[in-house]
Amino acid sequence: MDLKKITVLLALILMGFIGCAKEQKVEAPTTEQITKNLVPPKTEVKGPAFLVELSDMKTVMTMNIASKEIIETPKLNGSIKITNQSKDILDIQAVTLEYLDEAGKPIAFSSGEKISKVYPFWKALKPEEVAEGTLDATIPRMAVKEKALGKIEINVVYVPSPLKRETLIFPEKIE
Repeated sequence: MDLKKITVLLALILMGFIGCAKEQKVEAPTTEQITKNLVPPKTEVKGPAFLVELSDMKTVMTMNIASKEIIETPKLNGSIKITNQSKDILDIQAVTLEYLDEAGKPIAFSSGEKISKVYPFWKALKPEEVAEGTLDATIPRMAVKEKALGKIEINVVYVPSPLKRETLIFPEKIE
């Protein structure tokens, strides 16, 4: 075969492969993740036994691009820092969250939403000791969707230390 015939044959073979290739459609994503920061970005509140600081608080939600509907229960993420300000050892069991509107009324989760608003801590804190961790909880759709969130109530569940020690000295002798 001469060079012209080989070239024409190769061209026909390549055209056959290109012509047989299936057209692939790339579908656009139907959902997107949206992150919104809470304002103020850092806050602290002092209670009788604890000083609690929250920082880097944000909500993460998955939204349908076409309908703009939130399709999964939004998440609340951030950092928490707890300082024992009492004179006793306090054994922290958990931190629970309640979401309140501007009037101070609780914002309830709708049926079908995943509820995760308890963060187990399991840490015994001595006086002035600090414990730090991350919050990863869910927040009601209504709190995010309607921008109804006015406050977050944090409950620190703890047990005062039952282990208190006292030293007594008895004057004794062996005779």
